[in-house]
Amino acid sequence: MSALEKSMHLGRLPSRPPLPSSGGSQSGAKMRIGPGRKRDFSPVPWSQYFESMEDVEIENETGKDTFRVYKSGSEGPVLLLLHGGGHSALSWAVFTAAIISRVQCRIVALDLRGHGETKVKNSEDLSAETMAKDVGNVVEAMYGDLPPPIMLIGHSMGGAIAVHTASSNLLPSLLGLCMIDVVEGTAMDALNSMQNFLRGRPKTFKSLENAIEWSVKSGQIRNLESARVSMFGQVKQCEGVTSPEGSKSIVEGIIEEEEEDEEGSESVNKRKKEDDMETKKDHPYTWRIELAKTEKYWDGWFRGLSNLFLSCPIPKLLLLAGVDRLDKDLTIGQMQGKFQMQVLPQCGHAVHEDAPDKVAEAVATFLIRNRFAEPIGGFQCVFPGC
Repeated sequence: MSALEKSMHLGRLPSRPPLPSSGGSQSGAKMRIGPGRKRDFSPVPWSQYFESMEDVEIENETGKDTFRVYKSGSEGPVLLLLHGGGHSALSWAVFTAAIISRVQCRIVALDLRGHGETKVKNSEDLSAETMAKDVGNVVEAMYGDLPPPIMLIGHSMGGAIAVHTASSNLLPSLLGLCMIDVVEGTAMDALNSMQNFLRGRPKTFKSLENAIEWSVKSGQIRNLESARVSMFGQVKQCEGVTSPEGSKSIVEGIIEEEEEDEEGSESVNKRKKEDDMETKKDHPYTWRIELAKTEKYWDGWFRGLSNLFLSCPIPKLLLLAGVDRLDKDLTIGQMQGKFQMQVLPQCGHAVHEDAPDKVAEAVATFLIRNRFAEPIGGFQCVFPGC
Protein backbone atom coordinates (compact mmCIF):
# COMPACT_ATOMS: atom_id res chain seq x y z
CA MET A 1 0.00 0.00 0.00
CA SER A 2 1.66 3.29 -0.98
CA ALA A 3 3.26 5.22 1.86
CA LEU A 4 1.75 2.96 4.52
CA GLU A 5 3.39 -0.21 3.30
CA LYS A 6 6.47 1.59 2.04
CA SER A 7 7.31 1.78 5.73
CA MET A 8 7.33 -2.01 5.89
CA HIS A 9 10.18 -2.33 3.47
CA LEU A 10 11.98 0.97 3.91
CA GLY A 11 15.00 -0.61 5.53
CA ARG A 12 15.25 -3.30 2.89
CA LEU A 13 15.01 -1.25 -0.27
CA PRO A 14 18.06 -0.86 -2.51
CA SER A 15 19.53 2.56 -3.01
CA ARG A 16 17.92 4.78 -5.60
CA PRO A 17 19.07 3.66 -9.05
CA PRO A 18 21.16 5.96 -11.26
CA LEU A 19 19.32 7.68 -14.07
CA PRO A 20 19.95 6.33 -17.57
CA SER A 21 22.19 8.41 -19.80
CA SER A 22 20.47 7.33 -23.00
CA GLY A 23 17.46 5.36 -24.11
CA GLY A 24 15.82 4.05 -20.96
CA SER A 25 12.21 3.96 -19.95
CA GLN A 26 9.57 6.63 -19.83
CA SER A 27 10.68 7.54 -16.34
CA GLY A 28 14.31 7.98 -17.30
CA ALA A 29 13.52 10.60 -19.90
CA LYS A 30 11.43 12.58 -17.45
CA MET A 31 13.90 12.37 -14.59
CA ARG A 32 17.06 13.38 -16.48
CA ILE A 33 18.17 16.92 -15.78
CA GLY A 34 20.44 18.88 -18.11
CA PRO A 35 22.56 21.89 -17.18
CA GLY A 36 20.38 24.78 -16.07
CA ARG A 37 17.18 22.73 -16.39
CA LYS A 38 14.66 22.09 -13.64
CA ARG A 39 12.39 19.10 -13.28
CA ASP A 40 8.75 19.77 -14.05
CA PHE A 41 6.55 18.87 -11.06
CA SER A 42 3.32 20.16 -12.59
CA PRO A 43 0.37 17.70 -12.55
CA VAL A 44 -0.72 15.83 -15.66
CA PRO A 45 -4.38 14.85 -16.33
CA TRP A 46 -5.57 11.24 -16.31
CA SER A 47 -6.77 11.61 -19.91
CA GLN A 48 -3.19 11.44 -21.19
CA TYR A 49 -3.06 7.77 -20.14
CA PHE A 50 -6.64 6.44 -19.91
CA GLU A 51 -9.26 6.59 -22.65
CA SER A 52 -12.29 7.19 -20.44
CA MET A 53 -13.55 7.61 -16.89
CA GLU A 54 -16.78 6.32 -15.35
CA ASP A 55 -18.54 6.54 -11.99
CA VAL A 56 -20.16 3.16 -11.30
CA GLU A 57 -23.21 3.34 -9.02
CA ILE A 58 -23.94 0.53 -6.56
CA GLU A 59 -27.29 0.38 -4.76
CA ASN A 60 -27.32 -1.01 -1.23
CA GLU A 61 -29.41 -0.94 1.94
CA THR A 62 -27.92 2.37 3.09
CA GLY A 63 -28.31 4.20 -0.21
CA LYS A 64 -26.06 4.59 -3.22
CA ASP A 65 -22.28 4.24 -3.46
CA THR A 66 -20.28 5.56 -6.41
CA PHE A 67 -16.99 3.97 -7.50
CA ARG A 68 -14.62 5.77 -9.86
CA VAL A 69 -13.02 3.70 -12.60
CA TYR A 70 -10.62 4.62 -15.40
CA LYS A 71 -10.67 2.56 -18.58
CA SER A 72 -8.72 1.84 -21.75
CA GLY A 73 -8.93 -0.74 -24.52
CA SER A 74 -11.89 -2.39 -26.25
CA GLU A 75 -10.89 -6.03 -26.85
CA GLY A 76 -9.31 -8.88 -24.96
CA PRO A 77 -9.40 -9.81 -21.27
CA VAL A 78 -10.07 -7.18 -18.61
CA LEU A 79 -7.14 -6.33 -16.36
CA LEU A 80 -8.82 -5.16 -13.15
CA LEU A 81 -6.28 -3.02 -11.29
CA LEU A 82 -6.40 -2.44 -7.52
CA HIS A 83 -4.13 0.21 -5.99
CA GLY A 84 -2.29 0.27 -2.68
CA GLY A 85 -3.45 1.99 0.50
CA GLY A 86 -3.44 5.79 0.25
CA HIS A 87 -3.00 5.65 -3.53
CA SER A 88 -5.70 5.67 -6.20
CA ALA A 89 -6.42 4.17 -9.61
CA LEU A 90 -4.22 6.88 -11.11
CA SER A 91 -1.17 5.02 -9.82
CA TRP A 92 -1.75 2.66 -12.76
CA ALA A 93 -1.75 5.40 -15.42
CA VAL A 94 1.73 4.94 -16.90
CA PHE A 95 1.49 1.15 -16.60
CA THR A 96 -1.80 1.28 -18.53
CA ALA A 97 -0.18 3.02 -21.49
CA ALA A 98 2.65 0.47 -21.40
CA ILE A 99 0.51 -2.70 -21.25
CA ILE A 100 -2.01 -1.53 -23.86
CA SER A 101 0.85 -1.17 -26.35
CA ARG A 102 2.03 -4.75 -25.75
CA VAL A 103 -1.04 -6.99 -25.59
CA GLN A 104 -4.67 -6.84 -26.62
CA CYS A 105 -6.53 -6.18 -23.38
CA ARG A 106 -8.94 -3.88 -21.58
CA ILE A 107 -8.02 -1.87 -18.51
CA VAL A 108 -10.33 -1.11 -15.58
CA ALA A 109 -8.52 0.74 -12.78
CA LEU A 110 -10.69 1.14 -9.68
CA ASP A 111 -10.60 3.68 -6.84
CA LEU A 112 -11.23 1.53 -3.76
CA ARG A 113 -13.55 2.79 -1.03
CA GLY A 114 -12.13 5.64 1.02
CA HIS A 115 -9.68 6.44 -1.77
CA GLY A 116 -9.49 8.70 -4.80
CA GLU A 117 -12.80 9.92 -6.20
CA THR A 118 -14.91 7.00 -4.95
CA LYS A 119 -17.80 8.12 -2.71
CA VAL A 120 -19.43 5.62 -0.32
CA LYS A 121 -21.73 5.96 2.68
CA ASN A 122 -19.30 4.23 5.04
CA SER A 123 -15.81 5.19 3.85
CA GLU A 124 -14.27 4.10 7.16
CA ASP A 125 -15.08 0.41 6.65
CA LEU A 126 -11.92 -0.77 4.94
CA SER A 127 -12.12 -4.42 5.95
CA ALA A 128 -10.83 -6.96 3.46
CA GLU A 129 -14.28 -8.54 3.28
CA THR A 130 -16.05 -5.26 2.48
CA MET A 131 -13.53 -4.15 -0.15
CA ALA A 132 -13.55 -7.58 -1.81
CA LYS A 133 -17.35 -7.37 -2.06
CA ASP A 134 -16.98 -3.89 -3.56
CA VAL A 135 -14.82 -5.33 -6.34
CA GLY A 136 -17.41 -8.00 -7.10
CA ASN A 137 -20.25 -5.46 -7.04
CA VAL A 138 -18.46 -3.09 -9.42
CA VAL A 139 -17.80 -5.88 -11.92
CA GLU A 140 -21.44 -7.00 -11.73
CA ALA A 141 -22.67 -3.42 -12.22
CA MET A 142 -20.41 -2.93 -15.23
CA TYR A 143 -20.91 -6.26 -17.00
CA GLY A 144 -24.03 -7.92 -15.59
CA ASP A 145 -24.33 -11.71 -15.45
CA LEU A 146 -21.86 -12.32 -18.28
CA PRO A 147 -18.59 -10.60 -17.36
CA PRO A 148 -15.64 -10.92 -19.74
CA PRO A 149 -12.51 -12.86 -18.77
CA ILE A 150 -10.79 -10.96 -15.95
CA MET A 151 -7.30 -10.92 -14.50
CA LEU A 152 -6.96 -9.30 -11.08
CA ILE A 153 -3.80 -7.28 -10.49
CA GLY A 154 -3.21 -5.60 -7.14
CA HIS A 155 -0.39 -3.62 -5.58
CA SER A 156 0.28 -3.91 -1.84
CA MET A 157 -3.06 -3.46 -0.02
CA GLY A 158 -4.72 -3.84 -3.41
CA GLY A 159 -2.86 -7.11 -3.89
CA ALA A 160 -4.26 -8.37 -0.61
CA ILE A 161 -7.79 -7.33 -1.65
CA ALA A 162 -7.30 -9.05 -5.01
CA VAL A 163 -6.43 -12.30 -3.21
CA HIS A 164 -9.42 -12.00 -0.87
CA THR A 165 -11.67 -11.33 -3.88
CA ALA A 166 -10.34 -14.35 -5.75
CA SER A 167 -10.47 -16.72 -2.78
CA SER A 168 -14.09 -15.71 -2.08
CA ASN A 169 -15.10 -16.60 -5.67
CA LEU A 170 -16.60 -13.16 -6.22
CA LEU A 171 -15.53 -13.04 -9.88
CA PRO A 172 -16.86 -16.06 -11.80
CA SER A 173 -14.87 -15.22 -14.94
CA LEU A 174 -11.51 -14.84 -13.18
CA LEU A 175 -8.58 -16.00 -15.34
CA GLY A 176 -5.53 -15.11 -13.31
CA LEU A 177 -4.16 -13.28 -10.30
CA CYS A 178 -1.15 -11.00 -9.83
CA MET A 179 0.21 -9.57 -6.56
CA ILE A 180 2.76 -6.77 -6.70
CA ASP A 181 5.19 -6.36 -3.79
CA VAL A 182 3.02 -7.64 -0.97
CA VAL A 183 4.05 -10.60 1.17
CA GLU A 184 2.35 -11.65 4.40
CA GLY A 185 5.48 -12.28 6.43
CA THR A 186 7.13 -8.94 5.70
CA ALA A 187 3.88 -7.04 6.14
CA MET A 188 3.05 -8.60 9.50
CA ASP A 189 6.58 -7.99 10.79
CA ALA A 190 6.32 -4.28 9.97
CA LEU A 191 2.90 -3.51 11.47
CA ASN A 192 4.40 -2.04 14.64
CA SER A 193 6.44 0.56 12.74
CA MET A 194 3.70 1.82 10.43
CA GLN A 195 2.33 4.49 12.74
CA ASN A 196 5.81 5.95 13.30
CA PHE A 197 6.33 6.22 9.57
CA LEU A 198 2.97 7.91 9.03
CA ARG A 199 3.70 10.43 11.77
CA GLY A 200 6.90 11.33 9.95
CA ARG A 201 5.16 12.28 6.70
CA PRO A 202 4.19 15.88 5.93
CA LYS A 203 0.58 16.48 6.93
CA THR A 204 0.00 19.22 4.37
CA PHE A 205 1.49 20.62 1.16
CA LYS A 206 1.58 24.16 -0.17
CA SER A 207 0.48 23.03 -3.64
CA LEU A 208 -0.07 19.97 -5.77
CA GLU A 209 3.32 20.60 -7.35
CA ASN A 210 4.84 20.59 -3.86
CA ALA A 211 3.21 17.21 -3.14
CA ILE A 212 4.54 15.77 -6.40
CA GLU A 213 8.02 17.06 -5.64
CA TRP A 214 7.93 15.55 -2.14
CA SER A 215 6.78 12.16 -3.43
CA VAL A 216 9.73 11.96 -5.83
CA LYS A 217 12.42 13.39 -3.57
CA SER A 218 11.31 11.23 -0.62
CA GLY A 219 11.44 8.11 -2.80
CA GLN A 220 7.77 7.24 -2.35
CA ILE A 221 7.47 7.32 -6.15
CA ARG A 222 10.78 7.16 -7.98
CA ASN A 223 9.31 7.89 -11.41
CA LEU A 224 8.50 11.57 -11.94
CA GLU A 225 6.24 10.81 -14.90
CA SER A 226 4.01 8.61 -12.75
CA ALA A 227 4.06 10.98 -9.78
CA ARG A 228 2.78 13.85 -11.94
CA VAL A 229 -0.42 11.95 -12.74
CA SER A 230 -0.87 9.80 -9.62
CA MET A 231 -0.32 12.23 -6.73
CA PHE A 232 -3.59 13.98 -7.53
CA GLY A 233 -5.28 10.78 -6.35
CA GLN A 234 -3.42 10.84 -3.03
CA VAL A 235 -4.00 14.43 -1.93
CA LYS A 236 -6.93 16.85 -1.91
CA GLN A 237 -7.51 20.52 -1.22
CA CYS A 238 -8.22 21.33 2.41
CA GLU A 239 -11.83 22.30 2.97
CA GLY A 240 -12.54 26.02 3.01
CA VAL A 241 -9.46 27.23 1.17
CA THR A 242 -10.76 27.57 -2.38
CA SER A 243 -10.38 31.33 -2.16
CA PRO A 244 -9.14 33.93 0.34
CA GLU A 245 -12.68 35.21 0.73
CA GLY A 246 -13.93 31.74 1.54
CA SER A 247 -11.26 31.25 4.18
CA LYS A 248 -12.08 34.59 5.78
CA SER A 249 -15.78 33.84 6.00
CA ILE A 250 -15.12 30.47 7.63
CA VAL A 251 -12.87 32.04 10.25
CA GLU A 252 -15.50 34.70 10.96
CA GLY A 253 -18.17 32.02 11.31
CA ILE A 254 -16.03 30.15 13.81
CA ILE A 255 -15.55 33.33 15.85
CA GLU A 256 -19.28 34.00 15.93
CA GLU A 257 -20.04 30.48 17.14
CA GLU A 258 -17.42 30.67 19.85
CA GLU A 259 -19.05 33.78 21.35
CA GLU A 260 -21.72 31.49 22.75
CA ASP A 261 -19.18 29.46 24.73
CA GLU A 262 -17.93 30.24 28.20
CA GLU A 263 -15.57 33.16 28.23
CA GLY A 264 -12.66 31.14 29.68
CA SER A 265 -12.48 28.64 26.85
CA GLU A 266 -13.62 31.02 24.14
CA SER A 267 -10.32 32.70 23.36
CA VAL A 268 -8.35 29.43 23.43
CA ASN A 269 -10.71 27.69 21.00
CA LYS A 270 -10.88 30.74 18.77
CA ARG A 271 -7.10 31.01 18.54
CA LYS A 272 -6.76 27.28 17.82
CA LYS A 273 -9.28 27.33 15.00
CA GLU A 274 -7.82 30.50 13.54
CA ASP A 275 -4.36 28.89 13.64
CA ASP A 276 -5.72 25.75 11.94
CA MET A 277 -7.27 27.87 9.21
CA GLU A 278 -4.05 29.80 8.69
CA THR A 279 -2.24 26.48 8.30
CA LYS A 280 -4.75 25.39 5.69
CA LYS A 281 -4.37 28.66 3.81
CA ASP A 282 -0.59 28.29 3.75
CA HIS A 283 -0.72 24.55 3.01
CA PRO A 284 -3.98 23.97 1.10
CA TYR A 285 -3.41 20.28 0.22
CA THR A 286 -3.63 17.32 2.58
CA TRP A 287 -3.95 13.53 2.30
CA ARG A 288 -7.25 12.19 0.96
CA ILE A 289 -7.27 9.41 3.53
CA GLU A 290 -5.83 9.31 7.05
CA LEU A 291 -4.08 5.97 6.88
CA ALA A 292 -3.31 5.98 10.61
CA LYS A 293 -7.02 5.60 11.32
CA THR A 294 -7.20 2.37 9.29
CA GLU A 295 -4.93 0.47 11.70
CA LYS A 296 -7.64 -1.89 12.95
CA TYR A 297 -7.91 -3.34 9.44
CA TRP A 298 -4.21 -3.93 8.74
CA ASP A 299 -4.06 -7.36 10.34
CA GLY A 300 -7.10 -8.52 8.38
CA TRP A 301 -5.58 -7.45 5.08
CA PHE A 302 -2.40 -9.49 5.46
CA ARG A 303 -2.82 -12.33 7.98
CA GLY A 304 -3.08 -15.67 6.16
CA LEU A 305 -2.49 -13.96 2.80
CA SER A 306 0.24 -16.31 1.56
CA ASN A 307 -1.85 -19.45 1.97
CA LEU A 308 -4.90 -17.73 0.46
CA PHE A 309 -2.80 -16.76 -2.56
CA LEU A 310 -1.39 -20.28 -2.95
CA SER A 311 -4.85 -21.86 -2.64
CA CYS A 312 -6.40 -19.89 -5.52
CA PRO A 313 -6.83 -22.48 -8.31
CA ILE A 314 -5.83 -20.16 -11.17
CA PRO A 315 -2.52 -19.13 -12.75
CA LYS A 316 -0.71 -16.71 -10.44
CA LEU A 317 2.06 -14.14 -10.77
CA LEU A 318 4.06 -12.49 -7.98
CA LEU A 319 6.15 -9.41 -8.77
CA LEU A 320 8.60 -8.24 -6.10
CA ALA A 321 11.08 -5.41 -5.67
CA GLY A 322 13.46 -7.80 -3.90
CA VAL A 323 13.75 -11.55 -3.32
CA ASP A 324 14.20 -10.94 0.41
CA ARG A 325 10.48 -10.18 0.62
CA LEU A 326 9.52 -13.87 0.30
CA ASP A 327 8.20 -15.54 3.43
CA LYS A 328 8.42 -19.26 4.21
CA ASP A 329 5.06 -20.28 2.70
CA LEU A 330 5.70 -18.43 -0.56
CA THR A 331 9.27 -19.74 -0.76
CA ILE A 332 8.00 -23.32 -0.54
CA GLY A 333 5.17 -22.59 -2.97
CA GLN A 334 7.55 -21.04 -5.48
CA MET A 335 9.88 -24.05 -5.28
CA GLN A 336 6.86 -26.28 -5.94
CA GLY A 337 5.95 -24.25 -9.03
CA LYS A 338 2.61 -23.04 -7.67
CA PHE A 339 3.07 -19.56 -9.11
CA GLN A 340 5.33 -17.58 -11.40
CA MET A 341 7.61 -15.05 -9.72
CA GLN A 342 9.72 -12.23 -11.05
CA VAL A 343 11.98 -9.86 -9.12
CA LEU A 344 12.37 -6.32 -10.44
CA PRO A 345 15.44 -4.85 -8.69
CA GLN A 346 16.22 -1.16 -8.31
CA CYS A 347 12.57 -0.33 -7.63
CA GLY A 348 10.90 1.08 -4.57
CA HIS A 349 7.72 -0.39 -3.11
CA ALA A 350 5.57 1.23 -5.83
CA VAL A 351 7.00 -1.15 -8.42
CA HIS A 352 4.37 -0.50 -11.10
CA GLU A 353 4.99 3.24 -10.85
CA ASP A 354 8.78 3.09 -10.62
CA ALA A 355 9.21 0.62 -13.50
CA PRO A 356 5.95 0.59 -15.51
CA ASP A 357 7.58 -0.82 -18.65
CA LYS A 358 9.16 -3.74 -16.78
CA VAL A 359 5.91 -4.55 -14.98
CA ALA A 360 3.99 -4.33 -18.26
CA GLU A 361 6.50 -6.65 -19.89
CA ALA A 362 6.15 -9.19 -17.07
CA VAL A 363 2.33 -9.05 -17.10
CA ALA A 364 2.18 -9.23 -20.90
CA THR A 365 4.47 -12.26 -20.93
CA PHE A 366 2.28 -13.94 -18.27
CA LEU A 367 -0.87 -13.26 -20.30
CA ILE A 368 0.62 -14.62 -23.52
CA ARG A 369 2.24 -17.64 -21.85
CA ASN A 370 -1.16 -18.65 -20.44
CA ARG A 371 -2.93 -17.87 -23.75
CA PHE A 372 -5.07 -15.19 -22.09
CA ALA A 373 -4.19 -12.44 -24.59
CA GLU A 374 -2.60 -11.84 -27.97
CA PRO A 375 0.56 -9.76 -28.45
CA ILE A 376 0.41 -6.57 -30.48
CA GLY A 377 2.96 -4.17 -31.90
CA GLY A 378 5.54 -6.91 -32.38
CA PHE A 379 5.88 -7.57 -28.64
CA GLN A 380 8.23 -10.46 -27.88
CA CYS A 381 7.83 -12.43 -24.65
CA VAL A 382 10.77 -12.41 -22.26
CA PHE A 383 10.53 -15.43 -19.98
CA PRO A 384 12.15 -14.89 -16.57
CA GLY A 385 14.32 -17.46 -14.91
CA CYS A 386 12.19 -17.70 -11.78
